[in-house]
Amino acid sequence: MNIICVDDEELVLGLTVSLCEELPQKPVVQGFQSAEEALGWLKIHKADIALLDINMPDMDGLTLAARVKELRPDMAVIFLTGYAEYAVDAFKLHASGYLMKPVSRERLAAEVEYALSGNQGKNTSVSGGGHVVVQTFGEFDVLVDGRIVSFSRSRSKELLAYLVDRQGGSITRAAAFAVLYEDAEYDRKMQKQLDVIIRSLRATLEEYGIGDIFELKNGAMRVLPEKMDCDLYRFLDGDVDTINTYRGEYMSAYSWASLTEAYVERLNNR
Repeated sequence: MNIICVDDEELVLGLTVSLCEELPQKPVVQGFQSAEEALGWLKIHKADIALLDINMPDMDGLTLAARVKELRPDMAVIFLTGYAEYAVDAFKLHASGYLMKPVSRERLAAEVEYALSGNQGKNTSVSGGGHVVVQTFGEFDVLVDGRIVSFSRSRSKELLAYLVDRQGGSITRAAAFAVLYEDAEYDRKMQKQLDVIIRSLRATLEEYGIGDIFELKNGAMRVLPEKMDCDLYRFLDGDVDTINTYRGEYMSAYSWASLTEAYVERLNNR
C-alpha cells in the first residue's frame, strides 16, 4: 500500500508521515510540502490514499483533492485540518475521511481502514443518492440533486435546521419564534416578522421543487423526515457508513443544536 501526505508545515508533515509508517498495513509513505510536487509525483506513481492538509498557501487541500481525483479517480482522500468548518466542502469532494489536528494514531488507523474497505464510495453525508439531501454534521446545508439550496434569509434556513433537528416533531409559531429570536418579545410586530420568515422558507423550498418536505397545519409546523436523506437520521438508525463520517460537529452555527450534539456524541462514544 502507498500513501502520500501533503502539508506545508514541515513538523506536522513529519509527524503525519511517521504515524502512517506505523500503521499495521506497513505502507510506503511519501511526504510533500508542496501540492505541485505531490501532483508531479502522482503523474508517474500510483498511491492508494492521499492525506491532505486543507489550509495550504499555494494550493489549498480542496483544490488539490480535485486535481488528485482527476489523475487518480480511484484514490482515497483523507483531509487533515484544524478547521472544522471545511467538513462540508470536504465531503462534497467525496472524501473518504476527515481528521482534525492534532491527529491521533488510533483515529488515523480507523480512517485508513475505512478508506481501504471501499466504503468511501458509499459516503452520502453530503452528496447521497436521495433527491433531497440534508447535511447536519458540521454546518447545516440542504442539497437538491447535488445543488446546495440558497436561502434568501438566514433565519429561514435556521428555522428549517431546527425543524430537521426536531426529527418530524411539530412546533408552534411561538416556539419557533423563541428559537430564532431568543429573548425578544413575541408581540404583534414580531409575529408579522415571523410570518415573513416562514413565507420566505416556503418560497425557497418551492423554488427548488421541495415544498413537500415542509408542513404547516393549524399554526404548527414540521418537516417530513421520509421526504429527505438526512445524515442525522441515518446516524440514529445505526447506519455504519454515516456513523463513520461523524467528526464531532453538529449544526455548528446554532447554539440550540448543542443538546443534540451532546446526545450524538454520547452515542458515538459507546
